[in-house]
Amino acid sequence: MDAVSQLLADVRARGAVFRQTIMRPPWALRMASGAPLTLATMLRGRAWIVPDRHEPVPIGVGDIAVVRGDTPYTVADDPAATPSLEVTSADYCPGSEGVEQASRTARTCGTPADGAAVLVSGAFERKGELSERLLQALPAVLVVPAEGGPYPSVELVAGEVAADRPGQQLVLDRLLDLMLVSALRSWFGDPGADAPAWCRALDDPVVGAALRLLHDTPAHPWTVADLAAKAGVSRAALARRFTALVGEPPMSYLAGWRIALAADLLRETDLTVGTIARKVGYANAFALSVAFKRLRGTRPSDHRRPEPAWRAGPGA
Repeated sequence: MDAVSQLLADVRARGAVFRQTIMRPPWALRMASGAPLTLATMLRGRAWIVPDRHEPVPIGVGDIAVVRGDTPYTVADDPAATPSLEVTSADYCPGSEGVEQASRTARTCGTPADGAAVLVSGAFERKGELSERLLQALPAVLVVPAEGGPYPSVELVAGEVAADRPGQQLVLDRLLDLMLVSALRSWFGDPGADAPAWCRALDDPVVGAALRLLHDTPAHPWTVADLAAKAGVSRAALARRFTALVGEPPMSYLAGWRIALAADLLRETDLTVGTIARKVGYANAFALSVAFKRLRGTRPSDHRRPEPAWRAGPGA
């Protein structure tokens, strides 16, 4: 399995929260639901996603915006607009200027009107539904254009959101999975996109070979000399080329990859810390704990403690 497939293989929504929100201009919503990851697309009209400490990002019909939950943001029809409402984990279809009360249709806020914008969004509620490695690879806000872009189409998603059929939650869960995987595959595959450096480096014949070795067998006691021999170049050449393309030395990258793998195993399994340590390339629990504390600022046992599921509001 390639490295991108490894990242996306763990995507699995459970009880995904989808909403279709109909808004009359002017409108601006401050999103504070706390969902780890949100996907948003416009069925009609245009909008701006304005993350804190980042530049505003426009989204149009069919574009998919992927927003990390650790970045507070505003969704508005004007990037300079002041939010009229803060949407929290307790809000679903609150009444406010520009935002209608819930209609009788399931998962829809507002009623159709001329000139109204329609925002369709879905949220992953639990961090366990997403690989730690994936969340670390994402920018604060990623927008994948509609042109030649991801599947499923916004019309298909909106139709399912507005429906009320047997097994509907399972369909919505899988749609959210498919939207994210498809959007990220388009992003990873775009040579002009700001994808992670290691992803772009996979195409390099030397560094790509080294990266695949690290990804496939992270528990192996790798050295730069070993990797260089496998890649068919000198130790100095590999170290120089790897650092230039990936942005960090091979052993530093390996440490980060091992800790990311360990973080996923801590959240997703009941394996002991010692067993996880050996699976990702550390001699024992103490060695893993030291490396985990150095890179993450916390102990493995603290990372393992369950976090509450978040309930997302409209547009979040």
